[in-house]
Amino acid sequence: MYSYIKGLIVDIQSDHIVLENNGIGYLIYVSNPYAFSKGKEVVVYLYQQVKEDGILLYGFNLKEEKDLFLKLISVKGIGCKSACTMLASGDVEGICEAIESGNMTYLKKIPGIGPKAAGQIILDLQGKVTATKQTVVNQELEEAMEVLIALGYKQSEVDKVVKKLTDENLDTNGYVKKALSLIVK
Repeated sequence: MYSYIKGLIVDIQSDHIVLENNGIGYLIYVSNPYAFSKGKEVVVYLYQQVKEDGILLYGFNLKEEKDLFLKLISVKGIGCKSACTMLASGDVEGICEAIESGNMTYLKKIPGIGPKAAGQIILDLQGKVTATKQTVVNQELEEAMEVLIALGYKQSEVDKVVKKLTDENLDTNGYVKKALSLIVK
């Protein structure tokens, strides 16, 4: 599976771009192809879909878009094309806020998303997505999370503890010590 690809945009169509990397042109489906500029070198985050009739690549400008896309396609009844349509119709923050607040009206305004799909998205993803503007980057806390994972703790355990530490103002070692004391309890 691919994580990202860096290359030159050589073609832009209504539903995809062609990105050239080392002499190979990759056809990548994107939610908003016109956000890319022809002739510009970019990094595109990828998702590879393997189907019985082909292998498709879906691309995203931001890692947050890819993360939301992956969560959306985990919902029953939402496929890659529907998830791309959602990302094309709204921004990541707006979609996350609608899911978290249970705003079915916002989700139903997206083409192809009816009341049943909107309800299923909210049911499956509420509490699992966060709007990016609410996320504050704390380098020491990020490093502490990586240390805990390296020590063998599960991501779910680390996430629970990190929520309790976001208001603290510590260095990396302080966060690790505090997190370990919370995990042990």
